[in-house]
Amino acid sequence: MLHTLAWGSLFFPGLFALSTWALRRARPEWTYYDCLMISTRLVSSAQAVLATGSGIIIIFHCKDVVSDRSSGENRGTSLLAASSRQN
Repeated sequence: MLHTLAWGSLFFPGLFALSTWALRRARPEWTYYDCLMISTRLVSSAQAVLATGSGIIIIFHCKDVVSDRSSGENRGTSLLAASSRQN
């Protein structure tokens, strides 16, 4: 999971920086604010597509999305167990 977090921490800011840089070079007549706004929307769209894709994968690979757990998860590591320990 930390591996995925690390890649996401590099991918999304990198996509933002790359798209801002590319828009500034491709459209010099646009203001910096316009390039930032479009870059932000591009990154948000990429996040939405990836989140939707992962949701679809989960739905198709689980028999019961609410109660199915991954093979490595047990009572001690589940979110339900963690939240019940707090109470």
